[in-house]
Amino acid sequence: MRLKSVLLACAACIALAAPTAAQTPPPTADSTLPPGVTLRSPQFEIGPPRDVVWQQGPATPPRGRKQPNIIVIMVDDMGYNDITLNGGGVADGAVPTPNIDSIGRDGVSFSQGYTGHGTCAPSRAALMTGRYPTRYGFEFTPTPLAFARQVRAFHYGIFNPVYFRDRESELIPYADMGVPTDQVMLPEILRNAGYHTVLFGKWHLGNSPKFQPHNRGFNETLGFDGGGALFLPRNDPRGVNSFQGFDPIDMNLWSILQFYVRKDGGPAFQPKRHMTDYLTDEALSAITANRNRPFFMFLSYNAPHTPLQATKEDYDALPQIADHRMRVYAAMILGLDRNIGRVLQKLQEEGLDKDTLVMFTSDNGGAYYIGLPDINRPFRGWKQTFFEGGIRTPFLMRWPGVIAPGTNYRAPVTHFDIFTTAAAVGRANLPRDRVLDGVDLLPFVQGRKTGRPHEALFWRVGDYRVVRAGDWKLHMTKLPAKAWLYDLASDPTERNNLAESRPDKLAELQALLAKHDAEQAKPLWPELGMTAIMLDHSLIDPQRPTDEYVYWGN
Repeated sequence: MRLKSVLLACAACIALAAPTAAQTPPPTADSTLPPGVTLRSPQFEIGPPRDVVWQQGPATPPRGRKQPNIIVIMVDDMGYNDITLNGGGVADGAVPTPNIDSIGRDGVSFSQGYTGHGTCAPSRAALMTGRYPTRYGFEFTPTPLAFARQVRAFHYGIFNPVYFRDRESELIPYADMGVPTDQVMLPEILRNAGYHTVLFGKWHLGNSPKFQPHNRGFNETLGFDGGGALFLPRNDPRGVNSFQGFDPIDMNLWSILQFYVRKDGGPAFQPKRHMTDYLTDEALSAITANRNRPFFMFLSYNAPHTPLQATKEDYDALPQIADHRMRVYAAMILGLDRNIGRVLQKLQEEGLDKDTLVMFTSDNGGAYYIGLPDINRPFRGWKQTFFEGGIRTPFLMRWPGVIAPGTNYRAPVTHFDIFTTAAAVGRANLPRDRVLDGVDLLPFVQGRKTGRPHEALFWRVGDYRVVRAGDWKLHMTKLPAKAWLYDLASDPTERNNLAESRPDKLAELQALLAKHDAEQAKPLWPELGMTAIMLDHSLIDPQRPTDEYVYWGN
């Protein structure tokens, strides 16, 4: 079916609750709220900054060798090209990332490290459960109904969003959009193995009490509800903002997000400074508190996800970057790298460096909607696609004395391998009553195991389904009705579609997709709409009739 006829057929269910692109205010470059954005009343009280008290471990180290500590650092929407270790760096290398790079240089860099999904929450679910999130229906990112209506109603030009209003009756409450409680999570099994488990920052795996992290295996938490928070108050003189007036997601975030955290799910209060710095400050305190007992730390930064907010100091350190939006984003990367360096330094100061496995990754690739063209270079696509730019991200691991420095592991690995690797390191008991998709990566990294950890990897969101088998990768979509087939060994940037010239390989991978789909669960809540994502340029550039695109559902 042609795109035009599909959109006409869906015209009755397209919501018209937001302005068209022509009516949207242009991007602004100052630190005041842009025109056209109305602040919504907060749904809860936010108290003033306060001191956080962390549970103290033993005063002295245990006798003998204790279990190794495990730190998983997950950043939000970082592109493959955002770190210099991958051969690039923000603004053509204007922002070196020596601290993030050191995790790979002092350990292993996975050059084909994949995310569990093309957006944040299902990727985090894959990491936390060691399974494809589609096995238990966590297929779409939790999104409030009002937000979905407004974003899907935004008209971009040629390829406009589709909204399925008739599916609203099937929607479950936003707070209940969580990972089912029968799914065993990484902090649960590590806590049972004797670890003190701590979360910082973003969760996004359910807001109602039964889904919150302090009820899913974490002894202590310090973070925010839902998928994001401001990094500073909107007009704080300590920060510099970039507003994307061309992006409905950005305008909604500026409208609804608050600057706050909660300790162990308690009352909300303001952090003492920029969120990235603050989460790190508290992570350092927690490392000290737990230096004499094994701990698992999930350090889940919300940077560099929008809204783009940097500290004034980091922004001022990059005068060579002329473009304001790029400079704010680059300053956020600079802040991330500095703070990750502080964590690594703290491990050394506490004498924990050689007793700690550190893993670093992003939940998905760089976003289409921030308008920066090179963040996923050299790969094609963005967050909200399963092209390499959306799912191949920085993926690093270090453990001095266990992982040889400078290791480059080239076979595909993915987020749910973090679950299984951490469980093996922590000598935790894995659940035996379900399929686990993750693999312990250490034997492969150390050369004790040969071959690939995975013969095939799969991704799915609605009618958009992808498989990578060996070096072959197949995308199947219904909007557009198309197959993209690539040989990644010779075409890693997915430019030469072989779907017509290799019908044998096409049929083989289609059969793999069908078999995998038959093993997955029905989504826990429906796909409300779809948005077109151009593969070869960002949202700030006008759509062209010749553009290649996929429709991303959520």
